[in-house]
Amino acid sequence: MLDKYFDFKTKEQDIYTAQEQAGCFKAGAGVRTKSETFSIMIPPPNVTGSLHMGHALNNTLQDILIRYKRMQGYDVLWQVGSDHAGIATQSLVERRLEASGKKRTDMSREEFIKQVWDWKEQSGGTIMNQLRRLGASCDFSRERFTMDTGLSDAVRKVFVTLHKQGLIYRDKRLVNWDCKLQTAISDLEVIPTETKGNLWHFRYEIAQKECADDSIVIATTRPETMFGDMAVAVNPNDERYKKFIGKHVILPVTGRLIPVIADDYADMDTGTGAVKITPAHDFNDFEVGKRHNLDVMNILTPDGHLNENVPADYQGLDRFEARKKLVSYLQAHDILVEIKPHPHKVPYGDRSNTIIEPYLTDQWYVDAHTLAQPALDIVRTGKTEFIPKNWDKTYYGWLDNIQPWCISRQLWWGHQIPAWYGEDGHIFVEETEAEAIESATKHYGKSVTLRRDDDVLDTWFSSALWAFSTLGWPEKTEEFAKYYPTSVLITGFDIIFFWVARMIMMSSHFTGETPFKDVYIHALVRDEKGQKMSKSKGNVIDPLTLIDEYGADALRFTLCAMAAQGRDIKLSTSRVEGYRNFGTKLWNASRFAQMNGCVYHSDFDISTIQNPVSHWIVSRLKSTTDCVNQALAEYRFNDMAHILYHFIWGDVCDRFIEMAKPFFMGDDETIKSEIQNVTAFILYQSYILLHPIMPFITETLAVEISDESLPPLVHTAWTDISHIKVNQEDVKNIDLVMNVIDEIRSLRAVLNVPASAKIDIYVREYDTDLQNALVGNQDILVKMARLNDVVFDKNCHTTGTAGITMGGLVILLSLGDLIDIQKEKSRLTKDLEKTQQDINSTQARLNNENFMSKADSTVIDEMRERLLEKQVLYDKNCDILKHL
Repeated sequence: MLDKYFDFKTKEQDIYTAQEQAGCFKAGAGVRTKSETFSIMIPPPNVTGSLHMGHALNNTLQDILIRYKRMQGYDVLWQVGSDHAGIATQSLVERRLEASGKKRTDMSREEFIKQVWDWKEQSGGTIMNQLRRLGASCDFSRERFTMDTGLSDAVRKVFVTLHKQGLIYRDKRLVNWDCKLQTAISDLEVIPTETKGNLWHFRYEIAQKECADDSIVIATTRPETMFGDMAVAVNPNDERYKKFIGKHVILPVTGRLIPVIADDYADMDTGTGAVKITPAHDFNDFEVGKRHNLDVMNILTPDGHLNENVPADYQGLDRFEARKKLVSYLQAHDILVEIKPHPHKVPYGDRSNTIIEPYLTDQWYVDAHTLAQPALDIVRTGKTEFIPKNWDKTYYGWLDNIQPWCISRQLWWGHQIPAWYGEDGHIFVEETEAEAIESATKHYGKSVTLRRDDDVLDTWFSSALWAFSTLGWPEKTEEFAKYYPTSVLITGFDIIFFWVARMIMMSSHFTGETPFKDVYIHALVRDEKGQKMSKSKGNVIDPLTLIDEYGADALRFTLCAMAAQGRDIKLSTSRVEGYRNFGTKLWNASRFAQMNGCVYHSDFDISTIQNPVSHWIVSRLKSTTDCVNQALAEYRFNDMAHILYHFIWGDVCDRFIEMAKPFFMGDDETIKSEIQNVTAFILYQSYILLHPIMPFITETLAVEISDESLPPLVHTAWTDISHIKVNQEDVKNIDLVMNVIDEIRSLRAVLNVPASAKIDIYVREYDTDLQNALVGNQDILVKMARLNDVVFDKNCHTTGTAGITMGGLVILLSLGDLIDIQKEKSRLTKDLEKTQQDINSTQARLNNENFMSKADSTVIDEMRERLLEKQVLYDKNCDILKHL
């Protein structure tokens, strides 16, 4: 017998552990026939990470598809693993060393890397265990790590191949430089942060003066970069400065002459219209410098101090100390014109939380433009599709304008670049040191000593290979042949550039095929007010806390129910609690059924049913199954959840089981037996349909309602009763009765009729078919609508009634002394006035072009939904008032 409640605190992990140990989640497990494959590659979380709400959403959606396809009989692989997270992991281990009084530089590279591997073995699996708590049915027996042997081999193979093809090269360019970590970082790791800064205006004197006041005033937020200025740019059409083009200005402090150049980059309507050009310390200036063949002068050391290319008084100063000193000098010598407060976005490193500098260094680059062309064709020809469709524009926009990809990082933890240098600087790129020495010996004609490149590869480089390297590539493995290309990738929009696009680029180049057929892009999980979650705001919701309090099933259902395409999720604990109550509703219904002798028998033939109520619920099961299948085929996860919620809570629990109760108590054993079998069958099929979202409570209920030793739901065949015929006349009649009951219940609630009060109803308008349908199911109607009697009288003019009009029926509820009719009419009239005001107000905002041009699309969609709801409510209450 079922307990009074579902003990998720113990049951969830017990079920998961037992199924994992039994191999239920392994690739190919549960396949009943030779069938198609279905595979998903998990977006590998950082090895340093822990489960956050984005992970919870992402992995819940993946698990729903995986469990669904596994139950359909597909040969399923959900490839799991984690990313070595170069900067994050190195920073974490360095902090641990510092806590014990040590530094990375106190040891050799090999010793430090050993420290990282030791940490990884002890603490690196945290997020994998947290995914288990969420119920993610990954194949953990195939867990991969971007630094494991097989993936490292693939990384070296790809690097060397691209280098030999001329698609990887070394170049001196500007990068995002973290002065604290002393490494280049990717755009993704740069956080533009709104800062209250200043705009310093100062004067550059013209060297070849025609007038005493010939000068150009420029403005900058970074005065110290003046030492690296190589030109001043003005717009060629700017009449104010045309006479200065080709002349030189005198750089303050240094006295160095730099040219005045004409370039469209200078905007005549911004600031003074003149721009200082510092090619070594600004990305835009670097491009201007290339167009005009300007020299490039780096003025910074790797740790953010000024170097030997600045005047002696400034050498060795931190860049911000140098700024203060320089501004004081400019002010003292009447070169500073003014200082204006200037709030602007300053780039910060997401790991170091320090200001990032554009910095000129020698780095390794990928010719991303060449690799991007096949990747663009893959999406344009539909070989890979984005869902929702609008994300392909984001994808095209980035790849059409893609820049060379800087792939080297000045770290110790990561894939060390397979490049070795001879004494003359010649580079030998090979997969192993032995191959490099062999190449060097041939090149020099003698044995030489080589030095390996100290840099490691950008973490995104190895993760770009994830879709095929995890399957054993470059070896022609059975797994690769079976599961590649993969079926779908589920990820967030924020890494379309950094991961999705690069995976398509790399996969298509090395395998000749797209890595996945579909890319489903989910939205952000925000707080209940729609604010992005952040520690600084204090509004972060920890999924593990919610799992502790409400269970993984409740959290999973909440995320699924709110995962509407293109719309961010506004999460609140009350929503999770509400869906926990949904699980409780199903539990209580199952317990009631069990108490009334309902036992699931796998050999029960549902096609033998006779009772109209049985036909009705089987019909509802068939349509629900079809709708769920369609929703999942289109990645409409929220629709799947809502379909199941209304079927299980409404059709099964509130309607069918209520209709079944009299049969449980009746004397007709044949009908009673049918209803018991149908009840158990419907509940069991409900568990199957719900299982991909709520795996734990459904597994528990499935075991309890059956007296057989059946396979776990994770390996149970998906519901398919499409072949079962139902009596459509019975279904239509029960539908009519249910609609009448719903309308009566709704009207009773609106008019505040006491729940315990039984009333009479008078059917004033009807035809023979409608009358037969109601009379034939009058016992159900009376019981569920709490009625005394049902009277069919086309001449009825009873006073003290409220009316319902629906589908050829007019039904009057005899309320007598149960309510004050005049009082209710007055209240309803006021409610209608208030609802009309709300409708007018909302409609006015939606008609406001200024509001519509600025409002977020999510806000507009929500307003339109509210407007529709208000209009439906208004029409319904008008109808009630008309008949009151």
